[in-house]
Amino acid sequence: MELKMFTVLNFPRFFSGGSYCKQCYFIVIQLVCFFLPISTIAGPPFRTDDPEPVDYHHWEFYGASQIASDQDGVSGTAPHVEINYGLFHETQIHVIIPLSFNYPHSGNFAYGPGDIELGLKYRFVNETSSSPQIGVFPLIEIPTGSATKLLGAGHAQIFIPLWVQKSWGSWTTYGGGGYLVNITPDPANSWFVGWETQHDLSEFITIGAEIFSTIIPSESLENELAFNIGTIINFNDNHHLLFSTGRDIVGHNDFFLYVAYLLMQTRKAIRIDCNGIGKR
Repeated sequence: MELKMFTVLNFPRFFSGGSYCKQCYFIVIQLVCFFLPISTIAGPPFRTDDPEPVDYHHWEFYGASQIASDQDGVSGTAPHVEINYGLFHETQIHVIIPLSFNYPHSGNFAYGPGDIELGLKYRFVNETSSSPQIGVFPLIEIPTGSATKLLGAGHAQIFIPLWVQKSWGSWTTYGGGGYLVNITPDPANSWFVGWETQHDLSEFITIGAEIFSTIIPSESLENELAFNIGTIINFNDNHHLLFSTGRDIVGHNDFFLYVAYLLMQTRKAIRIDCNGIGKR
């Protein structure tokens, strides 16, 4: 445990070192993107989301961890669980339950429950050969994490976005944005916009990149412009490994990292289960 914490929490400090360290970092990322196998899965491992819901009566399970490092320290989830379920046709329900940590450069390490996220995704326009699919994915953050330990926001938040997506063969692109409302007496609300493009190198490997921005209409707070690059490994129809990393172009966060294991229920998997252990 101590070794794991040392390597994870000091990696962003390594990245902020000299030019030799930065060259080593980008070589590692290029090797990861070259060797890791990905299929077209939108949304994670990227910040930008997509309008495509989980199939009716199907589900997705993510076991994931994400890290952000800035001038104040390192924070993130270790781990968080994300579950998506196709409740109706064109509609999925969504929940994220995190264990969060905060490791300030000057202060004590904190670890515990973070803010729970609930959401509902609805696609109201399906994709055709000439037009994109369009959907909404409102989210609410429930303040279950400790604000004094910086494990949660300390208040509820509501995010109301609109997402679009279009595919051409092995290429997929999606993006959009939304408005984040902080439920506080003196809210600092913000806009989020992002766009992602990804390419299936094979049935096993997908690579992608995104650029996104948080826009805060307040002179006292700094806007953010950042990018991520990522890859997805498809071991088979059900099991996937997701990875992304990036950093700010403008803003205070120096480094982002996301790693997840994704278990998907597919139509093929249902047939196998029914043959083996009976109907669900």
